Amino acid sequence: MFAVRPAVGGAEGLRGIPCRERRDTTERWASALIDSGVSDLVVRGARCVATLDDQRREFADGWVAVRGGLIEAVGTGPAPAAQMTIDATDCLVTPGLVNTHHHLYQNLTRAWPGMTDQPLFGWLTSLYPLWAALDTESVHVSTWVGLAELALSGCTTSTDHLYVHPRGAGDLLGAQVGAARDLGVRFHPTRGSMSLSQKDGGLPPDDLVADDDEILTASEEAVARHHDRAWGAMTRVALAPCSPFSVTERLMVATAELAERLDVRLHTHFAENAEDDAFSLATFGCRPVDYLERTGWATPRTWVAHCVMPTDPEVRRLGAAGVGVAHCPSSNLILASGIAPIADLRAAGAPVGIGVDGSSSADSASMWLETRQAMLLAKLRSGPGVATARWALELATLGGACCLGREGELGVLAPGAVADLAVWSLTGPGYAGALADPIEAWLRCGPAAARDTIVGGIPIVREGHLVAATTLDEMLRAHRRLAARMQRLP
Repeated sequence: MFAVRPAVGGAEGLRGIPCRERRDTTERWASALIDSGVSDLVVRGARCVATLDDQRREFADGWVAVRGGLIEAVGTGPAPAAQMTIDATDCLVTPGLVNTHHHLYQNLTRAWPGMTDQPLFGWLTSLYPLWAALDTESVHVSTWVGLAELALSGCTTSTDHLYVHPRGAGDLLGAQVGAARDLGVRFHPTRGSMSLSQKDGGLPPDDLVADDDEILTASEEAVARHHDRAWGAMTRVALAPCSPFSVTERLMVATAELAERLDVRLHTHFAENAEDDAFSLATFGCRPVDYLERTGWATPRTWVAHCVMPTDPEVRRLGAAGVGVAHCPSSNLILASGIAPIADLRAAGAPVGIGVDGSSSADSASMWLETRQAMLLAKLRSGPGVATARWALELATLGGACCLGREGELGVLAPGAVADLAVWSLTGPGYAGALADPIEAWLRCGPAAARDTIVGGIPIVREGHLVAATTLDEMLRAHRRLAARMQRLP
């Protein structure tokens, strides 16, 4: 049993075909591929290949064939010939995990003492003065190290919400894109911003905000420089005012209009905790969901981070609007923000993905850890039968792809999708006895790191190590120096 895509010029041959039709089209052309030659890469012999395709097929003794950076075929039994072969015996193979919310620069202040003994607003105002030291070097190095950490946890695509842009700091977004390119990670940076300073009723200090018009100009320039609309693109840009408590209402409205004109996605923090709700009521005279609607953000173009505090009717409104949610379970727990109603949001029709959030609140940028945490919290909030390992895997793959507007392209092992895979070893004492179900074993046992992480058919992690191992040592030395400087340590 297998499926194949047509051998028609790699990604270009599938561009322009609507997602719902792409699978049917490639299946019809299956016979054209059988005699088309040797694949670029085959991952073979897996205990299980979890495709996450429309039928949620899982292949025992499975294999995945790759050509031109895309999935060529998925099947079971004898694998096709390939220029490169990866043996996945005793492994689970999944689509690469998709991280929908992060602040990569925050690994420069990881586990900063005393910061997580206070809720969100106090935590932020305590750290803003440290983050004011950001420049292109510190952003490049922290992004590189953070994306490397994510890749080791099976993440192949990550977004990032960089909203701190000190004056004179340089091209921070360009520094991020360069780091992602060096590593080979698929990257969705956002052009974040803050425009409502403390003197105007916001949270950030005056030296970390910018004028609305300046931000809008920088946002349009970022899209023009870095946004790639092609199927299989390695870089796409979204527009991301930091939060309703750090930007003006004018900027929220104008950014939504700009995103519509440029056809890019929107991202912001939203309904994070009780403080966030209180601020919205006091400042805007309405609750966060009302504000989202009022500013033109309640559309399928938007995905929001956290979404901890919506009421039941608001959950239904978010689902009806198609607003996506980046669920950040560890960060929500560390800052005592609450447990987001993820099962209810999904049932209402809202796309939900996983976000590791910044390493000053979540501390560990592990997509596996956050996926497991999401499963456990959903069981606690909504009942033990609501969340299984497969349910959580969908959040970390398909849900993330939907939040980023890349359904059918990311988060699935199906013909024509990008060839982003994670290979997970299910051996060793931690998996002893876990024989009946490899996907439940993967998430309920562990802790797990990816054995191999593959992006666009190219391994970036092999046998648990970054392919660019010598560069990692160099980057970690630089990171230690820059973190000490930011933390004002000797």
